[in-house]
Amino acid sequence: MTELTRIPHWINGAPYAAAAERTGEVFNPATGIQTGVVDFASVEVMNEAVAAAKAAFADWGKSSLAKRVSVLFAFRELLNTRKDELAAIITSQHGKVLSDAVGEVTRGQEVLEFACGIPHLLKGGYSEGVSTGVDVYSIRQPLGVVGIISPFNFPAMVPLWFFPIAIAAGNTVIVKPSEKDPSAANFIAELWKEAGLPDGVFNVVHGDKVAVDSLLTHPDVKSISFVGSTPIARYVYETGTAHGKRVQALGGAKNHMIVLPDADLDLAADAAVNAGFGSAGERCMAISALVAVGDVADPLVAKITERMSKLRTGDGTRGTDMGPLVTKVHRDKVASYVDAGEAAGATIVVDGRNPEVDGEPGGYWLGPTLIDNVTTDMSVYADEIFGPVLSVLRVASYDEALEMVNVHPYGNGTAIFTNDGGAARRFQNEVEVGMIGINVPIPVPMAYYSFGGWKNSLFGDSHAHGTEGVHFFTRGKVVTSRWLDPSHGGINLGFPQNV
Repeated sequence: MTELTRIPHWINGAPYAAAAERTGEVFNPATGIQTGVVDFASVEVMNEAVAAAKAAFADWGKSSLAKRVSVLFAFRELLNTRKDELAAIITSQHGKVLSDAVGEVTRGQEVLEFACGIPHLLKGGYSEGVSTGVDVYSIRQPLGVVGIISPFNFPAMVPLWFFPIAIAAGNTVIVKPSEKDPSAANFIAELWKEAGLPDGVFNVVHGDKVAVDSLLTHPDVKSISFVGSTPIARYVYETGTAHGKRVQALGGAKNHMIVLPDADLDLAADAAVNAGFGSAGERCMAISALVAVGDVADPLVAKITERMSKLRTGDGTRGTDMGPLVTKVHRDKVASYVDAGEAAGATIVVDGRNPEVDGEPGGYWLGPTLIDNVTTDMSVYADEIFGPVLSVLRVASYDEALEMVNVHPYGNGTAIFTNDGGAARRFQNEVEVGMIGINVPIPVPMAYYSFGGWKNSLFGDSHAHGTEGVHFFTRGKVVTSRWLDPSHGGINLGFPQNV
């Protein structure tokens, strides 16, 4: 029997030594075998982490931009050099294939590189002589201790959306990773240590709802960044704001891909497969609803089916195209949606419920699944499934497709495939969704733009990274300054006027 790895918290620059009263099990999804035990934090442990972060902020928040940026560059080089190690950790606990895990780290690194430009991003404005002898200027300052609650599906990329900007701006950080795949956060903490980040600036606290609630309610935690399901995002937003915190809570999604009659169907079919089944569909930007307009449905379904026949499902370390789902419970839940769609009258074109796999029989396997003739009243369409299930809905017109997207409670991402520039321009203006792709199936913005949706896909005013991320992790001040000269005019009790 393989010895289980203990996964401790990382507090004040080192693994937390004390044993935990409660722990969680960590599994390899490709085998179904337990590989580790992760410590769960008590309220007292979270208090220790916050205290360490608060103490570190006293110096880090006042450190020079040059000092902060030098550490960020060192961390960036270490992450770039060792990204394959981090990817292997992700694959071993999440299940996504190695190439996808490397891609996750690379996309997160883009935000890190954006944050290396923090001196420019924190520049304020200056207006000289707004009144006689009076100048006005603006500055941005860090918040203090900030909390990040990240999901299982991107254990490296999602935290990287937040903590590089937070740290570059002078804040100190507590990351609460998913208990399903916690080791990536500890690996990142070790890289920060090696890069020269002072102890206490970056902390990792593992756990469940106890740890989450401790972050949400602790008076010394100034902001919360969260990515996860919509019900939990709403809870995080309402609880955090009720305790006086800034909160950006990114929730669930049901991303539509509209294919118009003039679209390149080969391009659309490739995009549907890539965006529907990458990372086993466990992406908040995955395409899960393909809306075929007019007479494109039959040829498009045929092309997608042909491409799906070539996909290999199995252990992510073996060069397969798609790995397992993260847990057996989640695998069974996703399969139940396929059952429900079939019972409701949808057509199962490609059935992934009993796939042939290149992997161990105990893995949490569900193959790519294609369901045709889905209608909007079916649960397979209405709910966020978060698995490798692509539903095809058939509509007669662009207007019908647009209405389908706009009435859905989620508004995270969407895509349209067309060769008609006028249709694409109309769509980007009329669709009520935060991130839009035009002949691009997964429209995740580059780091210097901001990530986030509309409606039930986002709670709070600020999106992730980009300029909105910089503003979220800083507070603005406006200073009105007068330096008196020998001609000072004396006392005047009248209301100040600009003259």
